[in-house]
Amino acid sequence: MKLPELKIGTKIAKMPIVQGGMAIRLSTARLAAAVANEGGIGLIAASGMSHDELRYEIRLARSLTKGIIGINIMVAARDFAEVVKTAIDEGIDLVVAGAGFSRDMFGLGKESGTPIVPIVSSVKLAKISERLGATAIVVEGKEAGGHLGTDTSVRNLIPDIRAAVKLPVIAAGGALSGQDVVDLINMGANGVQMGSRFAASEEANGAPALKEYYLKSKPEDVVVIHSPVGLPGRAVRTPFTARVMEGPVPPTTCDACLKACKHNFCIIRSLIRAQQGDVETGLVFTGERLPTIKSIMSVHDIFEQLKAEVAAI
Repeated sequence: MKLPELKIGTKIAKMPIVQGGMAIRLSTARLAAAVANEGGIGLIAASGMSHDELRYEIRLARSLTKGIIGINIMVAARDFAEVVKTAIDEGIDLVVAGAGFSRDMFGLGKESGTPIVPIVSSVKLAKISERLGATAIVVEGKEAGGHLGTDTSVRNLIPDIRAAVKLPVIAAGGALSGQDVVDLINMGANGVQMGSRFAASEEANGAPALKEYYLKSKPEDVVVIHSPVGLPGRAVRTPFTARVMEGPVPPTTCDACLKACKHNFCIIRSLIRAQQGDVETGLVFTGERLPTIKSIMSVHDIFEQLKAEVAAI
């Protein structure tokens, strides 16, 4: 089988693969550019970055690739609109927005023509997104890592959403292999977003201790917690997440990073600790199928493996 190209606005990805935007600082310029160089769409995770840091990462990615580079940003972030504007000022190719939904976000890319791509988990939000001006949508199922908007499998969501909208549809959640990509495209998706597989890559900006933790995880280690954002979140069990599941771990200081925060723990600081290799007190977000990943691979080798698996189907 030959995979189709993925068109979002005026941008065309030769490979219909979107790399998940994994915060905090797992998905930076090096990873995004490596994916873009393979013909996919690379995303810089903007959540938790200062505006100057985001500008630096976008410019660095541009120096490393001529491919398609976007950002991923939490709608729940207090400075969501300003982050989007900063990225647009830097000429970003698209904006993927998750962990919440905002009707106002579509206007942010209107003047520049920058595609706004919301992450949705229902037919209702897919139709609203199309009506408000989304260029494409990411349809995320329960298998995804991080914040979750549904307990329904992406494989059950795609057919109904595909029938409901004419927008390009990108399936997200549980995709690790060429077979997964083919299955989702045959169900009606135009592209597939992959997070966990790229988190466990050489180019991902996680500390070696974090990547080793990925490889040690077992199916029973994957849990769902309640995030301060107000959504459930899929993570790997760590001593910290075990504490969070028992009850609140209130932060001693607050950076007021979210528009609304439950204050049961500090999500930004706990994600940063994990990214830096502190898997004892850090929050390790992950997809449902992370335990099936057995090796850390380069982005190039991941794409070569995907192509070989697809070709064999």
